[in-house]
Amino acid sequence: MFSGRRSRFYDFAARRLLRPFYRRLADDVAATAPQGGAVLDVGTGPGVLLVEVAKRRPDLALAGIDLSADMVAVAGRNLGTRADVQVADVRVADVADLPFPDGSFDLVVSSLSVHHWDDPGAAVPELARVLRPGGRFVVYDFRFAPFDELAAAARAGSLFTGQPPQRSLIRTGVLLHPRCVRYVMTAR
Repeated sequence: MFSGRRSRFYDFAARRLLRPFYRRLADDVAATAPQGGAVLDVGTGPGVLLVEVAKRRPDLALAGIDLSADMVAVAGRNLGTRADVQVADVRVADVADLPFPDGSFDLVVSSLSVHHWDDPGAAVPELARVLRPGGRFVVYDFRFAPFDELAAAARAGSLFTGQPPQRSLIRTGVLLHPRCVRYVMTAR
């Protein structure tokens, strides 16, 4: 998806133009994750969200995946140069086939990536699998992202609690897309 020049441009955009957005998300992740918890960033891109979360919560075990090897390399560089990031496991992987054991994470987040997924419904069982009981899957994405498809897959497999997902608009701090949707599902 993002390789070569495109990955370098997205790294620049995420670190400079989208920084207010990622700071806002990092505040939310820091407030949501349990003490000493484990967080997975799906579609981590250049790792900007992981860096921002690490600044706020050094107690968290952080991991990230992305389909693009170039983006994972950029994330590794961005995370590797930070003294405030203890350990971050960043890998090339597909959300529909996560390389982690069952129940590995307390919180799985996805920022601005769900709208790129080939089959969001197929990803839901994998997300539920890697979440601990009561863990949360939080999506931050544009309003046109396939949220209904995620919810339908979760209901069909009884993978998340029967409570309706929480859905709210948040301000991004970015002029082009001033708002995005925050969407939360809780694992059984």
